[in-house]
Amino acid sequence: MKSFSSWLFVLCITALLCSACGSPPSANSNASLRSGDVLFKDDFSNSNSGWGEWTKEGALVAYDPSGGLRILVTETQYDFWSVSGRQFSDVQMEVDAMLIGGPTDNDFGLICRYLDESNFYMLLVSSDGYYGIAKMKDGQYSMIGSDQLQYSMAIAQGQSTNRLRGDCVGQNLVLYVNDQKLMETVDGDFASGDVGLLAGAYDEPSVDILFDNFVVKKP
Repeated sequence: MKSFSSWLFVLCITALLCSACGSPPSANSNASLRSGDVLFKDDFSNSNSGWGEWTKEGALVAYDPSGGLRILVTETQYDFWSVSGRQFSDVQMEVDAMLIGGPTDNDFGLICRYLDESNFYMLLVSSDGYYGIAKMKDGQYSMIGSDQLQYSMAIAQGQSTNRLRGDCVGQNLVLYVNDQKLMETVDGDFASGDVGLLAGAYDEPSVDILFDNFVVKKP
């Protein structure tokens, strides 16, 4: 297991100082759709597709010229994120995520039910094989379902691509990596909100994550 204790302050201070935030979400009705239907998808080839971008002293959240959404964290003990600017309730999110530089002691993953920088869920993995589910509520960070990150061999380590999937359905939050279910937990604080992507650094800077082929489906 891997401790999250040093990470509590990371997300709290990031939420207070800065993040890459999209425009306010708009309503999205999917009542007539069937399970598995695509609600939204983005290969990030269009830099005007709505994701929030941000730069500061070398750190950035931006569309990558070669394709994908890049999050580079050049400061230790920080997380940065971007949201799509869309509103959903129950979702199945998927994305390809690859470490393209920096330490494997990192975190990256999916965001669902994002209300603002102080209220949202996170479904996360690291490039050294750990995973967890957490939330930010009223600016206070807490883990859900476990007080420590858990290890799984299903997570491809190092500079490898992982296919992440996060289901936020009712009060159930489920994390899959490379088609393997790793964790399921329950929380009822947030019922709907935006979707997004997140990456962060611990004690070593320059975590560089590239996300691609993002899709949101009706669960």
